[in-house]
Amino acid sequence: MKGKIRIKKPRSGGLRGDLGQIMKCLCTGEQITKVNKMIPSSESLAIKDYSLSGYSSKVSDSEKKPDTRNIEEAELSLRESSSLNYEEARALLGRIEYQKGNIEAALHVFEGIDIAAISPKMKLTLSRRVERHKRRSHDYAPPPMSIHAVSLLVEAIFLKAKSLQHLQRFKEAAQTCKVILDIVESSLPEGLPENFGADCKLQETLNKAVELVPELWKFSDSPREAILSYRRALLHQWNLDAETTARIQKQFAIFLLYCGGEASPPNLRSQMDSSFVPRNNIEEAILLLMILLRKVSLKRIEWDPSILDHLSFALSMSGDLRALAKQIEELLPGIINRKERYHSLALCYYGAGEDLVALNLLRKLLSSREDPDCVQALLMASRICGEKPNFAEEGIRFAHRALESLEDECSELEATGNFLLGVALLGHSKSAPSNSERFARQSEALQALESAGKIASMKDPNFLYYLSLGNAEQRKLEAALYYAKSSLKLEGGSNIRGWLLLARILSAQKRFMDGEIVLNAALDQTGKWDQGELLRTKAKLQIAQGRLKSAIETYTQLLAVLQVQSKSFGSGKKLHKDCGYSSRSFEQEIWHDLAYLYISLSQWRDAEICLSKSSAICSYSAVRNHATGVLYERKGLLKEALKAYRNALDMDPNHVPSLISAAGVLRQLGSQSTAIIKSLLMNALRVDRMNPSAWYNLGLLHKAEDTAASLEEAAECFEAAAILEESAPVEPFR
Repeated sequence: MKGKIRIKKPRSGGLRGDLGQIMKCLCTGEQITKVNKMIPSSESLAIKDYSLSGYSSKVSDSEKKPDTRNIEEAELSLRESSSLNYEEARALLGRIEYQKGNIEAALHVFEGIDIAAISPKMKLTLSRRVERHKRRSHDYAPPPMSIHAVSLLVEAIFLKAKSLQHLQRFKEAAQTCKVILDIVESSLPEGLPENFGADCKLQETLNKAVELVPELWKFSDSPREAILSYRRALLHQWNLDAETTARIQKQFAIFLLYCGGEASPPNLRSQMDSSFVPRNNIEEAILLLMILLRKVSLKRIEWDPSILDHLSFALSMSGDLRALAKQIEELLPGIINRKERYHSLALCYYGAGEDLVALNLLRKLLSSREDPDCVQALLMASRICGEKPNFAEEGIRFAHRALESLEDECSELEATGNFLLGVALLGHSKSAPSNSERFARQSEALQALESAGKIASMKDPNFLYYLSLGNAEQRKLEAALYYAKSSLKLEGGSNIRGWLLLARILSAQKRFMDGEIVLNAALDQTGKWDQGELLRTKAKLQIAQGRLKSAIETYTQLLAVLQVQSKSFGSGKKLHKDCGYSSRSFEQEIWHDLAYLYISLSQWRDAEICLSKSSAICSYSAVRNHATGVLYERKGLLKEALKAYRNALDMDPNHVPSLISAAGVLRQLGSQSTAIIKSLLMNALRVDRMNPSAWYNLGLLHKAEDTAASLEEAAECFEAAAILEESAPVEPFR
């Protein structure tokens, strides 16, 4: 056993001076022969092995003075045990060297402490101290060390880890610092009692160690150990203060989100049966960040804006923006200002697909009482409105306000404003009352889109996509083809809508084989679950070429993919990011396509099976009723066909195929006036003025009147139908 420096009898008021002389001895390497008749030890630190030569430099006047709390700890230790042993002396000296910045010297001192030898004594001291508090009796075995000595040695281990960290020996530092947690956890498995070690620095040092261990594992490139350390820090009872716990939770969440690896789910032995257990990194990070937001709401910790930033990222990655909206709504007033709340909630609801809720929030934000010139909100409102024909006019106003608010301050935002203006004008052109006004709106839209493209140097694929779409709808197919190819090239073929638009433009040019080649290339670069729209368009191209059997095979392949997808992910999975409907809704559309195909082949039984499959998915469908009407019409059952068409129009008064078909059956039956038939066809053209079938049937109606004026009108209708038919795609461009 190592020798001890013993004090014969502490004198009142003189102990601090005696301890100062001991420390002077240890720091200078000299032996003091006369310290209250001290008995020199043959194993005293100064004699045994320590000299600061080569490890520490001389202390200048400007260097930091030792922390007096360490002297107080030593003084209390001396009072309790009347001795300062070898390890405690090294702990004090190492602390002084560390404070002076002599890191290597401090580490050399700390390495002289035999941690393995003193750990059992420290554990026993801690456990007996807890037992004494529990029993509240004097009948107990005295601990082998004082609590102040334990505190002194725990701090020495912590400072050794900090020294190793300074020297970038991170793995050794983590292993050293972990010893503190092992000692406390093994001696106090139920956790630290409240106010344990309040009379010394033990709790303060423990807080620092718990927070430091996972950081050291991160620096040592040991992500698994870091995650385990974070979980240990949060699951064991360390008596951490609220701010320390919050910092650990936040840092753990950040590490889970951005570490680049996937951690194994936590194994919570004490969890309740109904408790939530995270399955992956993102879920665990979301849970931690939501706990932090709850603490903010309960005013247990201060507000930290970065918590909401990281939670926004995590919930966006998981696709649950509605949950993020709920978290923002639950924040107490004053934590974030009202304008920021409106804008953040609008982004959440827009991302969750609730466009009208987002639009209403933006309208509140853009009111005269709030922030009517907020450019970001104006642009977002314009985007939402531009995607909906009924709100396109309001989207145009929002875009104009955004451009007026910019005042030439940002070319990128100016390009975005012009782009959204063009998109809104394209949407608004659909509701134009006349061809001339529709053409004027489309031309204005193309000008705005071209302005946006020029500002962006034609390098934004989104701008080019809408330029292609606008030109295609005006039947400027060569320009549309050029922009579609440019957009696809910039995106590297990563966006399905670019492939679809290119194939549809080629079909409008009657280059069906080229369109199919494009789709085959897209299918080669696309995952199975995202091939739905591509396969459907391919089947329609095959129908246009008269290859009906090939089309049936393509549809069969598509249905097989949808069935596997439905079993794997459920019926609500979106086909890909640009689709606004579920796989079940899309499957119903495929059954309708097959029904029309079998009707064209006069395979009535197969068509009826397809329609029954559609009805099993959703009985409320205008398209299914229209297909049923077509089936009856082909069989010669005109009255039953008319009833089916009327059912379709009851469900969707603007269903163009039903309007045209109903007019055709009424004309054949001759039971209704020409005015009623004409009103049906004019309604169809009001919804879709580019429909060649509507123009053709209107021409037949005028021709049947057999007057000079009506024959002239019929000729114009037939001419319009022929022109539109020549440039009609197999599917609508958008």
